[in-house]
Amino acid sequence: MEYIEDLASSSSKHLFPPSSDPYARALVRLQSDHINRTLIPAFYRYLQAQDNTAQIEAGKEFQSALEHLTALFERSEKEVGGTGLWTEGRDLGWADVMASPWVFRASNVLKHYRGFEFPPGDKFHSWLHRLFEHPSFKKTCSTEQLYFDSYERYAFNRPNTSQVANAINSGRGLP
Repeated sequence: MEYIEDLASSSSKHLFPPSSDPYARALVRLQSDHINRTLIPAFYRYLQAQDNTAQIEAGKEFQSALEHLTALFERSEKEVGGTGLWTEGRDLGWADVMASPWVFRASNVLKHYRGFEFPPGDKFHSWLHRLFEHPSFKKTCSTEQLYFDSYERYAFNRPNTSQVANAINSGRGLP
């Protein structure tokens, strides 16, 4: 991510708020920390859950992680005028780039393997639309079938020797 920020800043675009706004930077760090520590592990727990009870619990955990991310975006909008695409009229931001692979995979992989649906809310769905339609985002996506094929082993908890799967299965943090 820092490499991407360095590339973006060399073209006078920034993913991270400017150093002149340390509070906005702190809010983006809170968003980033939540994505890393909560959203991504919840994604994998949901995908890897095998029995119905575990899938329901993991689905609730993932929904809760999305709701908390939404609350962090709302806080940023209220307190500093917003960061990233959550606020209409703004450009792609640091947390958007961090969250985008996981919310996109949720829209196809979790939907396909677990019947996942995003929480209701116009603002959330507008953010998803701005995110998924952003030219930089669209350039990084693979075909839906590639995502299905890549994540099938996780959906059936046959990840071979995946460090991510082993960490999730043992309750440890991601490598």
